[in-house]
Amino acid sequence: MSRGFDGFEIDDFRDSGSDSGRDVGRSSSSDWNARTNLHNIHREEDRADKLDREERQRSRGERPPLAREERVQPTLSQRTRTKYADRDKDYSLRDSEVHTLTEVGKFRVVAARDLVEFAYNGDRSRMENDVESLARQGLADVTGIADSEHNRIQVLTLTKEGHKFLSRGKILRPDQAIYHGLKKPKEAIHDAELYRLYHKVADEIEGQAGRVLRVKLDYEMKRELYTRLARVSEDRSRDPEAAKEEVARRYHLKVVSGEIPIPDLRVEYLRENESEIQRRDLELATDHYRPRGLSQKARAGFQIYARRGDTDRLRRIRDDRELSAAIFTL
Repeated sequence: MSRGFDGFEIDDFRDSGSDSGRDVGRSSSSDWNARTNLHNIHREEDRADKLDREERQRSRGERPPLAREERVQPTLSQRTRTKYADRDKDYSLRDSEVHTLTEVGKFRVVAARDLVEFAYNGDRSRMENDVESLARQGLADVTGIADSEHNRIQVLTLTKEGHKFLSRGKILRPDQAIYHGLKKPKEAIHDAELYRLYHKVADEIEGQAGRVLRVKLDYEMKRELYTRLARVSEDRSRDPEAAKEEVARRYHLKVVSGEIPIPDLRVEYLRENESEIQRRDLELATDHYRPRGLSQKARAGFQIYARRGDTDRLRRIRDDRELSAAIFTL
């Protein structure tokens, strides 16, 4: 069981002279080594999955013995570089560098300190070397921004080239949105903390024998929802409120006080031995939230998380038990 980066499939990258029609390819000079590396990665993942299944059978759903840190280790252990041909550009990347691209691409912006913890098992030197390589090859950008306490932190985003590399290489699920650049620099800190929130919740899901499928940010959900609402509003024969309820249900959301609240982050996952997709809708709140807005999020069924310093202040503005129960500490 793995999350985010599961290694490559052999068919996902081929030599640029192949007739497969794919846009990204491994160079022929390293094809044999690449296939050997892929075999080793898959073998480690198969071993990890087998141990996970055996332990879950013994412990009836307790956290599997291979925690996230141990599952990341096989990727970090691969030190060799693989050549990738992307149309008129060539890249030389470690598996850990590709993993970093996938992590950043899914969340738009990730703080370097969180990347160290969750993608590099605390190895800051390795992370810095990988990020320097990605920046040098034009796949990622490193930007310094100030947090709410005016402390300067480094965050990573994909460049357009990094976005194209992930998209054309078919590294992530086809339904997983990929982002690049800072959408709203003033909200970068908030957006970066969604990555930490995701890992907290994903660890809980996997600890209960679940498997994360993909994540959806509010950007993606708003775009889809608003497009659908605009279409149904053009039908004058339909009741507007009934149409809104229908659209909300289509996206597994609720209408609250005439509005459709949208979470900061949705995690989609499968439980063991089940085929129906489950969802966790998450909101990262601050003490700047208005009571009404926070209450609507709680009534919509979202789990609301807050930084430790904000939790008590948020609880002071609760106006019902449902809201109080929905607030968790990040």
